[in-house]
Amino acid sequence: MQLSDAMHLFNEGRNVQSYRLLGAHPDATGTVFRVWAPNAVAVAVVGDFNGWDGNADPMHSLGGGGVWEARVASARPGSLYRFEITCQNGGGRVRKSDPYARGFELRPGSAARVAGPSQHVWRDAVWMARRAAWDWLHAPVNIYELHAGSWMRHPDGSPYRWPELAERLIPYALQQGYTHLELLPITEHPLDESWGYQTTGYFAPTSRYGSPDELRAFIDACHQAGLGVLLDWVPGHFPQDDWALARYDGTALYEHADPRLGVHADWGTHIFNYGRHEVRSFLLSSAHWWLAEFHFDGLRVDAVASMLYLDYSRRPGEWLPNRFGGRENLEAIDFLRDLNTLVHGEFPGALTLAEESTAWPQVSRPAYTGGLGFSMKWNMGWMNDSLRYFRRDPVHRRWHHDELTFGQMYAYSENFVLPLSHDEVVHGKGSLFGKMPGDDWRRRAQLRLLLAWQACTPGKKLMFMGGEFGQVREWSEARELDWTLLADVGHAGIQRLSADLNHLYRDLPSLHEQDFEPAGFEWIDCHDSEHSVLAWLRVARDGRFVVVLANFTPAPCSDYRIGVPRAGIYQEILNSDSAHYGGSNLGNGGRLEAVEGAWMNRPASLVANLPPLAVVILQPV
Repeated sequence: MQLSDAMHLFNEGRNVQSYRLLGAHPDATGTVFRVWAPNAVAVAVVGDFNGWDGNADPMHSLGGGGVWEARVASARPGSLYRFEITCQNGGGRVRKSDPYARGFELRPGSAARVAGPSQHVWRDAVWMARRAAWDWLHAPVNIYELHAGSWMRHPDGSPYRWPELAERLIPYALQQGYTHLELLPITEHPLDESWGYQTTGYFAPTSRYGSPDELRAFIDACHQAGLGVLLDWVPGHFPQDDWALARYDGTALYEHADPRLGVHADWGTHIFNYGRHEVRSFLLSSAHWWLAEFHFDGLRVDAVASMLYLDYSRRPGEWLPNRFGGRENLEAIDFLRDLNTLVHGEFPGALTLAEESTAWPQVSRPAYTGGLGFSMKWNMGWMNDSLRYFRRDPVHRRWHHDELTFGQMYAYSENFVLPLSHDEVVHGKGSLFGKMPGDDWRRRAQLRLLLAWQACTPGKKLMFMGGEFGQVREWSEARELDWTLLADVGHAGIQRLSADLNHLYRDLPSLHEQDFEPAGFEWIDCHDSEHSVLAWLRVARDGRFVVVLANFTPAPCSDYRIGVPRAGIYQEILNSDSAHYGGSNLGNGGRLEAVEGAWMNRPASLVANLPPLAVVILQPV
């Protein structure tokens, strides 16, 4: 593409590969630098190649589009640099990082680093071809969400780099039965405590864990092993660091000038100006970059609700309505539709997942039908209701039965993911294990019950690291998970159950094929609040089914009769109370017989023993 054409598309908001236009581009004779700073009086490149001298390498304007350019012969891959911008109206000079930088120095430094072309040779062609053809709507999707810097660490406390994570994490995720990894943001960020959600490098993988090519090799290894990799991506806001995007050329360039539109008071961050063409090009190009250059299998888009509403977390008088007088951010809506159209159009099989916590309609419906276009939406209602219920002492649960059953009223209004995410195990919320009431035995049993409840409920799955083995302490980015807990038979049992549930979900069509369709689920009995028992069917597209029985109290239920679709032998294929998982080993001896005779509007019935605080899954033989 000609430079003039690339600039024209950039200024129109339609250049989705503007990383080829802007940033630092080394070649055999030096490096070409380009930056968008339309309100600057002058711009220069400063770096370790010119002694950080603002007079050494001035840039020249490429015309009315606001882009400045310079070729610096002494700048090479690995060189550190910034842009020195002279502001209008006596605003002085500011030194800024490159918004399109592909690398940065390690914190606490914040200078951009010239990145050479990738040397990685991809070996994931088979995976990419399969991804382009897969039917994800009817496939198992089970996501292991993790923070790369604290999953596992060296004895000295330093985080693993990408090659070490590949060696340890990939076999672990496969053994546990996950289909995808989801990385909390690994886009460059200055503050460890932000977990990557305050991004300053939208085209740069953080230098904490290795080089860009080491990240590519990690993703490549995941693909060759059969694991997808999703990126947690943050287009909703950016930090106020004075060396980064904020007031980039002395004016509100990437953000709004009016704080009623441009500031997130809760997070101390700026909101992108989605109505500005060049900002749309920037964000769409960032999404394109990660999917094209790193082969990520999709994006989990953070804080979508905060993008959709102009009055998000604001009191009256603190926000401005849209041109129709409403609270909807019309420019953000258009941007999200453009984003999803781009991803689904150019990267077949790639997923987009929305963290959206309101009742906004059609989040996961195509943009051409009026939806936002996401593949899936996090089901925050299911998560909140389930955790609220599980926190209750079992003696009180009979009064709150609807917290488990209400979700079926809206379960198929979107393509839902059922998340047990990082947000639920930080900021004083405690761990999943810590939310469970009672002594340690009951806590372990109820966490096993929660894992089984998630696995058997319609919707794709997401688990934040540590939940799969009952991490006791609240998660902290400053230390690794408490892997020593696995020396305890109870926590090892939770981990074994998690793996068995994941493999069962993956291998049984009845548990995943119709996650998004009402035909995949039927209540057998959702009314027994007195015993806090639920019974339901999960059904495959060909009619095969499993029976799920859940007892949410510590009192066993003996001789519990339920209706089933047909008579015959049923095998107990999973019992979360098994001694293998650290349970009391109550159950049904592996097999039950259903006899003909109407019961619960079913043509047959069986009598089962329901273990305490446990799920039993039955499959007809």
